Amino acid sequence: QDYAQAARWCRAAAEQGHADAQCSLGTCYLGDRGTRQDDAQAVRWFRAAADQGHAIAQRMLGWCYAQGEGVQQDHTQAVRWYR
Repeated sequence: QDYAQAARWCRAAAEQGHADAQCSLGTCYLGDRGTRQDDAQAVRWFRAAADQGHAIAQRMLGWCYAQGEGVQQDHTQAVRWYR
């Protein structure tokens, strides 16, 4: 498995606005898979996908707010994204 190559392909698609790729790239940044771990970048990409209605990205963004990963912990925002 070549996580670095997968992350490059995800980034190319994410930059074109593909919500699945944006969510996958967020997961790469959050989990240190093919990229260096960068929680703020994870949030950036989860938000891009979540704003398009991507349910998994919305859940992941809610989790980031609940845990304070990449953003200041904010339970109100967490609940907003979990809904």
